[in-house]
Amino acid sequence: MIGLLITLSTYIVMEGITWCTHKYVMHGLMWYFHEDHHQPKGRFFEKNDAFFLIFAVPSCLLIIFGSIAQFDWRFYVGIGILLYGLSYFLIHDVLIHQRFDWFSRTDNVYFRAIRKAHKVHHKHLNKEDGECFGMLYVPKKYFLEAAAYRKNIRK
Repeated sequence: MIGLLITLSTYIVMEGITWCTHKYVMHGLMWYFHEDHHQPKGRFFEKNDAFFLIFAVPSCLLIIFGSIAQFDWRFYVGIGILLYGLSYFLIHDVLIHQRFDWFSRTDNVYFRAIRKAHKVHHKHLNKEDGECFGMLYVPKKYFLEAAAYRKNIRK
């Protein structure tokens, strides 16, 4: 049971870590790698895709060392990071940017709110003046917009 709690806690904390990384690293010191995500060149792969290493390497190392140590806390932290990374891939790359045509017709209010918040984030083509740096947490106003949109198209 403790392993599940560690995994779930890590998953939740990763949203804050991702927000900080996005705002202060991607839109800061490492803008060079993130810039092509805001100003796409029409390529399938972007320099921005290298950021997965920031999370994948620690996750892999924690899983490996935690499993060697008979599945101690490191294993469960690594799994939490891994699960967040999978969620990030499915939501950011598949749902939002539709790099794969898997969920292109979803009418879920939460997913619409996520897409709207991310669209607002991408209206800024430069590293300054950004907003909505998170991925899973969506400000209430985007939920309200998504719900209103859904209500209007069903009339």
